[in-house]
Amino acid sequence: MTMRPSLPLAALLGAALSFLPGCESTKSSGPSASDTRADNAASVQAAEAWSRARVGDRVTYSFSATRGPEPRGGGTARTVQGQLTLEVVAVQQPWVWVRAAYSDEGGKPLPQAKLAKDLIIPVRADMTRALDVPHGGTATAEVASSAGRNWEAVRYVTDQRSFDGPLRTRVYANAPGPLYLARGLIEGSTESAGFRVPGGYQLKLKEVREGSADASAPVPALERPLGPGAYYERYVDVGPGPGVQRVCFTAERGYLLRTEGPVEANAAPCADFSQAEPEPLEELLMGIPSEVVFTEDWPPAAAANGARGTFSAEGHNVPALITQSSEDVEGTQRAFSETYAADPWAPGLAGLPYEARFQPLANTTERVVPGGKNEPEGGTKIVRWGSWLAGQK
Repeated sequence: MTMRPSLPLAALLGAALSFLPGCESTKSSGPSASDTRADNAASVQAAEAWSRARVGDRVTYSFSATRGPEPRGGGTARTVQGQLTLEVVAVQQPWVWVRAAYSDEGGKPLPQAKLAKDLIIPVRADMTRALDVPHGGTATAEVASSAGRNWEAVRYVTDQRSFDGPLRTRVYANAPGPLYLARGLIEGSTESAGFRVPGGYQLKLKEVREGSADASAPVPALERPLGPGAYYERYVDVGPGPGVQRVCFTAERGYLLRTEGPVEANAAPCADFSQAEPEPLEELLMGIPSEVVFTEDWPPAAAANGARGTFSAEGHNVPALITQSSEDVEGTQRAFSETYAADPWAPGLAGLPYEARFQPLANTTERVVPGGKNEPEGGTKIVRWGSWLAGQK
């Protein structure tokens, strides 16, 4: 059983390198010591900008994710494209509340379930720990033209095609300014190579808007959290020590932090992120459309024809699709059951972090015993979720 669902990562999924029209760059001959200092200064400026966030700060990117047919034939090409908008919808220091929304080029919702709803992301603006994730790759200084402006920037290229890996490109502004919402990102792309299924991803800055100093708005409810500010708990009955595992999320100055571990009695939920590995928020958001084209539509094919039922957890009742299957595993017949949300955006799932909506809400494994009742062998079930941030107020 999969105990830790992976967050979608553009670098892992692969994404296409085909830049959008209208992006012209003037490159220098190579990075210098001053370029490196500019990179470090940009990271500091992007982090500090969160403390000056205004309601109405907004950046919009065009994106396109593609997946081609398999090299040996079979399957069909898939493409999803549109725009990603990040906008500050409330500020209550030290928290900045950001809404992330995927839409078509006209601003209308996309049909893919994983992209259909906007998500709320509380981002902490102050510092609780040192956070720094190097961009990596070969750095080249340039002037990038995007969103009607020229940006002094650095292009980072990581080329692993000789090892059947991807070609990865990111362009970050030296002075992020309003681009702090994505750590100064101007454009990004990844192209798969080698023996992998061909495909890729591209993203390009389209529009920038700065909010007003006197603008204000109430803090939104965490009905559809990307993750930060929320948690969920899963009962895990696998191995000799069944118990409840809690998955917690937060975000600080453009980085997402995720922890998972046993629930500790009498301990406040999600109080310690000191050991969590930081993931750049823009990488996570870039990866979601790529995941859409590289995975099945919702619901998964196996669940689409499953039995209809109800998933219940601590007062929540959600329409569900339940799949049943069996398999001979090393001479022993086993029966498997998985429960999925019929609608991952159902009101009964309000407050559940994004990643948990698109995995089985529950699964079980049983040993098939001839002439008798099947013997349970274990399983998992989401049993609780909520906002730890609300509990701190």
